[in-house]
Amino acid sequence: MSGPHVIRGAVSLPEAELMWRFSRSSGPGGQHVNTTDSQVELRFDLAKTEALPPVWKERALERLAPRLVGGVVSVRSSEHRSQWRNRETALVRMAALLAEATAPPPKPRRAKKIPRGINERRLRNKKARGETKRGRAGGWD
Repeated sequence: MSGPHVIRGAVSLPEAELMWRFSRSSGPGGQHVNTTDSQVELRFDLAKTEALPPVWKERALERLAPRLVGGVVSVRSSEHRSQWRNRETALVRMAALLAEATAPPPKPRRAKKIPRGINERRLRNKKARGETKRGRAGGWD
C-alpha cells in the first residue's frame, strides 16, 4: 500500500489494527473473476483501538453507532477487477469515514438581527406581488 493513511493531522490508520477479508466479486472480469478473490472488506475495531485520541474515539463511536457491529466499523470495495486497487479504495474510504466521524462539531450559529433595509425590501416585494395578483382577479364577467 502507499504509506500510512492519515485520518487527520498526525493520526493515521494503524496497519496492525486493520482486519482484511477477501471474497469473490460480482461484475466484469470474464473467466478470471471465478478464480480471484477481488472484493475487499476492511474492518477496524473502533471500540478497542488506542490509535485515536479519547475525544475523537468517543465522537466517532457516537456518530458511527448505527454502522457499528460490536464496535467494529467495516467498509467494502469491489468496483475494480484487481484486489490491490480494491484494497486501496477501501483504505481511502475508511480513512475518509473516520476523518468525518472524528471532525469537531461545527460552531453553533448565532442569531443576528436582520438589517432593516432587507426586511423593508422583502415587504415591498410582497406588497407588489400581491398587487399584481389582485389585478388579475375579477375580470371574468
